[in-house]
Amino acid sequence: MTEAKQSLKRTLIGKVVSDKRSKTVTVLIERRVKHALYGKIVGKSSKYHAHDEKGEYKMGDVIEITESRPISKTKNWVATRLVEKAAAV
Repeated sequence: MTEAKQSLKRTLIGKVVSDKRSKTVTVLIERRVKHALYGKIVGKSSKYHAHDEKGEYKMGDVIEITESRPISKTKNWVATRLVEKAAAV
């Protein structure tokens, strides 16, 4: 078989909101879900700490993060690729 094996790791796409820590970026993931009782669409967000070995991702960049083994107390995601570069101010 020469089929490509699909990864079982979760991937998310979000915006870098902090790049102040060494080798770590904080990524904000926003999603829209339907409220269970009222049915209204509401925005939910979560922040994840992702490992950025080279420090290449800056604030405002949209990146993809992939689930990994725990790297530290709060980090178990790795920044995998740049989706969109932050607009220059």
